[in-house]
Amino acid sequence: MLHPELFHREAGVGPGVVCIHSNASTSGQWRGLIDLLAPRFHVLAPDSYGSGKSPEWPSAEVIALRDEVALIEPVLARAGSPLALVGHSYGAAVALIAALTHPGRIRAMALYEPTLFALLDAEVSPPNEADGIRNAVSRAGVELDNGDQGAAAEQFMDYWMGSGSWKQTPESRKAPIAGSVVNVRRWAHALFMEPTPLTAFRALDVPVLYMVGKNSTPSAKGVARLLTTTLPHVEVLEFDELSHMGPITHPGPVNEAIARFLERA
Repeated sequence: MLHPELFHREAGVGPGVVCIHSNASTSGQWRGLIDLLAPRFHVLAPDSYGSGKSPEWPSAEVIALRDEVALIEPVLARAGSPLALVGHSYGAAVALIAALTHPGRIRAMALYEPTLFALLDAEVSPPNEADGIRNAVSRAGVELDNGDQGAAAEQFMDYWMGSGSWKQTPESRKAPIAGSVVNVRRWAHALFMEPTPLTAFRALDVPVLYMVGKNSTPSAKGVARLLTTTLPHVEVLEFDELSHMGPITHPGPVNEAIARFLERA
């Protein structure tokens, strides 16, 4: 039985695949991928803490990636072993920690720009490539303290998607994103304070598809620079026209790449 408060989407029969969404998103971002994979795979996509229909985490400022892994343990178990992990951004960071937590249970990973910013700070103390997101979180926090969730979301989304992106977001989508961004400090704590050293990822002896957007941010590219030279069996795929939010803004080519990879992994 799954934890009664943990929400997940599920479809298909076959080898297990667990898809973990980015922050300020929900499992709904994987609808297209679930439909694409379901004829050949048993696909599950959980909502993380404070997202979609899953429970809220008690702190707005502190969480660890291992807490996120613990939440989705029932989904990982339901997927069977060995399973594949798919993750985007924060979700890709959770996927990496899940793989280290469960050696031998993971057969492959498809990751789009994991945001393990702690690796950048461990390499070089600030100022470094993580300064952009660090400053965006700080500005978003100021707006939250002023009681303006919309302005906080604008700081966060414009960093990842480019200046003016929030203003161009459909009004119907703004409220749930702004409601989620109240947790921006919590996300930052998990990603900047993650204690796992870069060398630990050498133990992930499984095929990894590491996807990046050519137009992404220095912080995401910096993490990619470190992980793609550390993971032992990594295939790097760069999307020329995409940025960090590629799996959401352009799900078609990203989902197709994930499906091709999982077929052969």
